[in-house]
Amino acid sequence: MKTAITEMFGIEHPIIQGGMHFVGFAEMAAAVSNAGGLGIITGLTQGTPEKLATEISRCKDMTDKPFGVNLTFLPSLTPPDYPGLVKAIIDGGVKAVETAGRNPAQVLPALKDAGIKVIHKCTSVRHSLKAQEIGCDAVSVDGFECGGHPGEDDVPNFILLPRAADELEIPFVSSGGMADGRSLVASLAMGAAGMNMGTRFIATKEAPVHENVKQAIVAASELDTRLVMRPLRNTERVMTNEAVERLLEKERKLGADLKFEDIISEVAGVYPRIMMEGDMDAGAWSCGMVAGLIHDIPTCRELIDRIMQEAHDIIARLDRLQAS
Repeated sequence: MKTAITEMFGIEHPIIQGGMHFVGFAEMAAAVSNAGGLGIITGLTQGTPEKLATEISRCKDMTDKPFGVNLTFLPSLTPPDYPGLVKAIIDGGVKAVETAGRNPAQVLPALKDAGIKVIHKCTSVRHSLKAQEIGCDAVSVDGFECGGHPGEDDVPNFILLPRAADELEIPFVSSGGMADGRSLVASLAMGAAGMNMGTRFIATKEAPVHENVKQAIVAASELDTRLVMRPLRNTERVMTNEAVERLLEKERKLGADLKFEDIISEVAGVYPRIMMEGDMDAGAWSCGMVAGLIHDIPTCRELIDRIMQEAHDIIARLDRLQAS
């Protein structure tokens, strides 16, 4: 299946694995890339340019296919060494970068000069248009269903994707709620040139996370995520657990007086305990509503092959209906 996205990134299938904290290690990215998609290493999980350079090198030992690096720009009193991380990406010969969070304009000149294609994750049409304006090559349009930060507009993909198609000139992929061949065909029908999956890729054999995490996703329904930090206008969709319900109770009680410091124990530094140690009640961790569509833990190749077969079968069925 050739689309603007497969052509842009030199991949076989129009499927991207989004950057995920303490999930997007070399093992994850290489498995997706070897299966024909675009795997992504999460830059901020590595933290330093030296560690990121090592992870890029590890990934190159595991695959000769294209893969990318995610750089998320977050407000911080002690920001990461973004110039150093960019240099590690360029020196490592990476040809794709997924940016997220704040405006990535500061790093675009260096990335573009190095011939790197940049896809920016956006939760609204206006942010997508800004990404296009500053020179991003593509956009990942992230609907309200997504795990992680869905923005504050609460627009689901059945509206957001066609709106993006109406406005954008650069290619875009769907993100949020993507799981199978139906997701891909629907995304293409609404104007996307592929899809980005996060939560679905956590529930794969190669995902380097604790088995408890994978089983929690398989066991969950579409009703088992919660939106936290809404009063702080830093909304995040997470899997419910004891810590999350405790956090939400704090939000209800404190109301407008809520400060980040009040919930720091539920949200700060919890990812290693959850993803690596399997302590499922340690705190809030990003998970999409798409958990309700995830019922197994295949290999990345089995998953991507299945998605593509489903997509081709759906398209063939629609063609037969049209012919009749």
